[in-house]
Amino acid sequence: MSTALRILIVEDDFMIGIHLAEMLEEMGHEVCAVEATEADAIAAAERCLPDLMIVDAWLRNGSGIAAVETICRSRPVPHVFVSGDAASVKAVLPTAVVVEKPFRPEVLTRVIQRLIDGMAAP
Repeated sequence: MSTALRILIVEDDFMIGIHLAEMLEEMGHEVCAVEATEADAIAAAERCLPDLMIVDAWLRNGSGIAAVETICRSRPVPHVFVSGDAASVKAVLPTAVVVEKPFRPEVLTRVIQRLIDGMAAP
C-alpha cells in the first residue's frame, strides 16, 4: 500500500480494536486513536483529524453511525463500517461501505485500498 493514512478506529470490543490497530500499523498506517463510544469518537476525530475511519456501527455506548454522521457534518472523512450485521447498517445507510464481522485482514485491506483509490480520483 503506497499511501499511509492517519486512521481513527471506533470499536467497543477492546480485543477487536487492538487487533485492528495492529493490522493497520502492519499495513503502514498510523492509528491516531482507538475509541469505544460515540462521544469519544467525535472528540478524537476533532483532535486527530483522521484521513479514514473504521467504525463499529453498533456501540454499547452510542452509535457508530451517529458518530460518523456528526463527524462528517463538519469535515467529510472516508469511513468503513464493521458490523456483525451488515444488512442492518445497509438498511439505515444504503450507500455505506460495510465489512461483515468476522472478517479476514485481506478483505479490509482491499476495502481500504478502494477508498484510497477513490480519494486520489479527481
